[in-house]
Amino acid sequence: MSRIGKKPIAIPKGVKIDVQPGAVEVQGPKGRLRQPLPPGIGFELEGEELHARLLREDAQLGKFQGLARSLVANAVQGVTEGFKKELDIVGVGYRAELKGKQVHFALGYSHPVVYDLPNGIDVTVDKQTHITVTGIDRQQVGQVAANMRRLRKPDPYKQKGVRYTGEVLKKKAGKTGAK
Repeated sequence: MSRIGKKPIAIPKGVKIDVQPGAVEVQGPKGRLRQPLPPGIGFELEGEELHARLLREDAQLGKFQGLARSLVANAVQGVTEGFKKELDIVGVGYRAELKGKQVHFALGYSHPVVYDLPNGIDVTVDKQTHITVTGIDRQQVGQVAANMRRLRKPDPYKQKGVRYTGEVLKKKAGKTGAK
């Protein structure tokens, strides 16, 4: 059995849990999430705690028990606190601008890059070079941030591009001149 899967999930006040066969629905102050479960895994609500249980004894189900517990714990945290990823844009003339449900990037290409935001994701742009991606679904927040980073990956030579806040890049040495 999984060590992570054995841990109970504490349910904060104001969060409603609906355990269904094959899914768990979590509703809180920030919204509602439905988390599908791997086959063979179920959840039981005991007081103010939620426990992941194996529906049948199988040695291969232990890893899925930990996965399901983590996914549901992320859903509970998402509907109460939410998730956030921060990106920095580094480079002369590189910037971003929020227009409605689109983010317009100027990243050194011959054309502006337009990124459409999916439902459930909010973006704020500070000083045109700092982007904050927020939402209740951890996977979706991370994917949107990764897609934005992919628009212009950080260059190891000039250190320019879109990077996560706090990301440390190894600077590579350029070519040496002819002698």
